[in-house]
Formats: sequence, C-alpha cells, structure tokens
Amino acid sequence: MPKSALTGSRIRERRIDLGLKQARLAEQCGISPSYLNLIEHNRRRIGGKLLVDLAEALEVEPVSLSEGADIALLDALRSAADRAGTVGAEAARSEELAGRFPGWARLIAAQERRILSLERTVETLNDRLTHDPFLSASLHDVLSTVTAIHSASAILADDEEIDPEWQARFHRNIFEDSERLTEASRALVNYLDAGADAERGASAPQEELEGWLEDTGFHMPDLERALPPAIETIVQGADALSSASSRALAALHLARYRQEAERMPLKDMLAAVEEVGLEPALLAQRFTVDLPSVFRRLASLPEVEGKGRIGLVICDASGTLTFQKSTDGFPMPRFGAACPLLPLYQALGRPMSPVRQVVEQPGRTPRRFLTYAISQPAHPQGFDGPTVFEASMLILPDDRVAIPGERPVPVGTSCRICPRRSCAARREPSILADPA
Repeated sequence: MPKSALTGSRIRERRIDLGLKQARLAEQCGISPSYLNLIEHNRRRIGGKLLVDLAEALEVEPVSLSEGADIALLDALRSAADRAGTVGAEAARSEELAGRFPGWARLIAAQERRILSLERTVETLNDRLTHDPFLSASLHDVLSTVTAIHSASAILADDEEIDPEWQARFHRNIFEDSERLTEASRALVNYLDAGADAERGASAPQEELEGWLEDTGFHMPDLERALPPAIETIVQGADALSSASSRALAALHLARYRQEAERMPLKDMLAAVEEVGLEPALLAQRFTVDLPSVFRRLASLPEVEGKGRIGLVICDASGTLTFQKSTDGFPMPRFGAACPLLPLYQALGRPMSPVRQVVEQPGRTPRRFLTYAISQPAHPQGFDGPTVFEASMLILPDDRVAIPGERPVPVGTSCRICPRRSCAARREPSILADPA
C-alpha cells in the first residue's frame, strides 16, 4: 500500500490519541464530518492547505501525516517479517502497521534489533571459544591440574598402607597443584571478566587498539589540525591502551593516519567525496595516492548520519587480520580465519590488481555490500630483504550498491558459523542450519 494511501489512517490514529471527536476536528478544519470520515478511511487523497490545517489541529508536523514511519523502522519490521519465515507475517503491510499502530511497530522493531544483537553475541562467543588461544590454553591448564589432583587423591584414598614418606609427597603435590589450580582459575575468571562485553573485550594488543579506535569513531580530530599534538601525547593519554605493545601499535597507526591526513586534508577529502562519491580509483587519482591510502582515509572520515558506516579490513600475507573496522551486517571473526571467498583474499593472489565485487552475507534477509580490495608488496628492509604483502578491503554500506546486472558473491563470517553448507570453499562443517 502506498504511503499516500495511509495518510487517513494516521490522521485517525492521531485524532483518537488526542481524544478528539470526528465532528470537532472537521469543524476546526472547515470541512464536513462525512468528508473527514472518507479521508480517515483512505478514500480521499489530501494535501496542501487541508493537510497543513489537519496537522496543526492534531499538533503534529504535516510530514508525519503524509510520509509516516521512517525508513529504519520499516526496514526493521520487514526484517522481522522475513525472519519469521513460515509464520506468515505480511511484510508488504509493514507501512500500514507502522501507520496505524506506531507503538507496536516500535516494539517489534526494538525486539528485532535485540535479536540481531544477541545473535552477533552468540557468534562472537562461539568464535572465541573455538579459536581464542589464551582461553584454550587456560582451560587445558585447569583440566590438567584437576586431573593431577584427582590422580593423587585417588591413590591416597585407595591405598591405606602407603609409606608415610610417600603420603607426605602426595599431600605436598596435592597442595601445590591446588595452588596452581587456584591461580589458573583466577586468571581465567579475570580474563573472562575483562571480556564481559563479548564484542569488544580486549585480550591482545591489536584488540586494545581497535577498541580504542572504536571509541574514537576511528576519527582523530587532533591529527586533522595544521599543528597537531605529538603522537606520543595522544597515545599516553589513551587509558584504553594498557600495554606497551598496544601503545606501540597505536603510535604506528597514528603516524600513518597523520601522513594520509596531510596528503588528503579532511576538507578536501569531503569535497571530493561529495563530487565523485566513494569511488576509490577516482579519489586516488585526485590526490595522487595509492588505493590502500584512500581505503584507510575513507574509513577514518567522521560518520555522517544516514550515510552508513564504511568498513575496512586489512590482512598480511598469511591471511591474518591485522586491522578491522566493522560495518553493520558484515561481521568479521576476532579469532581464527575469515571466509576464504572474501575479495580480501582474492587480492592476495593477484598483487597490484584491484578487485571490485558485490558480496552477499547470509541471512533470512541477505545483505549486499560493495567491496574494493587490493594487495601491495613492500620492502621494509630494502630489496635485499623479504617482500612483505598487505591486502586491504574497503566495505561500503549496502545502500551504496548500485551496479545493475552484477551477480553478488555469497560470503560468510567463518566456516564454523556460516549457514552456506554447499559452499565449495568450506573447511569444516557449520554448526548452523541453512536459512529457511
């Protein structure tokens, strides 16, 4: 049903909310009650002065009557309907639901967002339990110590004629193992407490850096100034960077940030984006820089409301992710390997050849993203040293995808939690079923 056809429903709902009689509202607007009744039942289109008069009488803006629910609310309702699958929710009537029952619509949308958030948390926790090396080592240490205590105590319990000297040895071993178990358990609890936020808990220097950058929105206004403060001053003032390693990584990141801010000043970059859009090749040509620099600069721009969040992923030649800025609907694993079909990894096999690809993440409502990727070699120790490759992938929000006729590539997060069972690149079985 078109939005204009629901204006009457919104007028009726607002009138009832205010406790106005139909005759009273019609009188205020200079029309007959019968004509207002036709309007409220969507049998007469209205606009112009009458719409303004009705909005004034109902104490709302005219746009709230003519346009109805915002796009985000409608998207959430349609997502909830698609997720319901065989329940039979009428996704095509989402606008009508939002117009007639805005409170219930907002409740459904809030529940849908909560469900999506919980699903991301479950995926992150599963990824962590499967691949986090510290967690795996800690659990192994706890289990080994418990086994040693059990073995020693079982010997003491089963054999009453053990020599006193051996009894003392077993008692001492049990005591020492108990102390070790206490320390291992305390360290494990502290580690899990530190990572209580399943999506942001930091356990490594890289995670500390990314958590700090997330708090800043990946944008550093101080480094955009003509006379920026010293990088060491910024790093030392970041409480989230608790280790020397994370501060060292932050210093390297900020140094590169500052260099790219000088070559692509914020004001000029925003003007260029306004003119040519988020087209990395055109921006690279405009500022005479390479594509990875443009990727990083775009990911560092301040977010504009309604424009979506630009994502960026960087990996080394082993495929290990060395930097992540996520975007909604495009999760990346914190531990272990990502999807091998990502353009990021295609670029590693094609150095210096840019890759542009529309990809599709799985789900009841699959989401598409436009990605750009490239891999470039570096020689940090000169030509006599090893060649080091780094691949970068820019991820643009789905509302920017506009390439007609281009077939998307199905991708996922990681094999273990990807529902695409027929994927040719699968490394291990998925714990998830195919979406309905």
